[in-house]
Amino acid sequence: MEIEVFNQTVVSLRERLLKVAASLEDGDVEAEDFVQETFLRLWAMRHQLDTHPNIEALAVKTIKGIAIDHWRHRQHECAEREHTREIVVEQESLAAKDDMELIGLIVGHLPPLQQQIFRLKDVEGYENEEIAKICGCTPDALRQNLSRARRRIQKEFIRLTTGGMKICK
Repeated sequence: MEIEVFNQTVVSLRERLLKVAASLEDGDVEAEDFVQETFLRLWAMRHQLDTHPNIEALAVKTIKGIAIDHWRHRQHECAEREHTREIVVEQESLAAKDDMELIGLIVGHLPPLQQQIFRLKDVEGYENEEIAKICGCTPDALRQNLSRARRRIQKEFIRLTTGGMKICK
């Protein structure tokens, strides 16, 4: 099939194909893309079109196939994105778990009073007055020990996660 005949028989179906594509897909941009892709596929098989009994039906069938291919591709991409998101969430969860274990090790190496105050305040959620009674210390001493414990935990955590692996005592 020569280009003039192709233009008369296939390209003249453009409006019909646009309507079909628009009914299959939301958006004129994708509908236009589907029509163009249909023309490309039909042009690739132009030598067989001379003997085809119904070129319009073939064009409609082709554009529907293209729409289905694009839909499947989008579904596959969505599934891949979801799978990737699940992996990232799992890795973040494992990293958070590892960080909590590391903090637990650091807390285990604090002086006993700082360790007890930190656990009561930041792990158990006790109020300062309750902690002061349990530990037998003044509110000022409690705040000072809690501050020292938090600074030491932060310092050791940063040191361990950025380089060295020895927990200082």
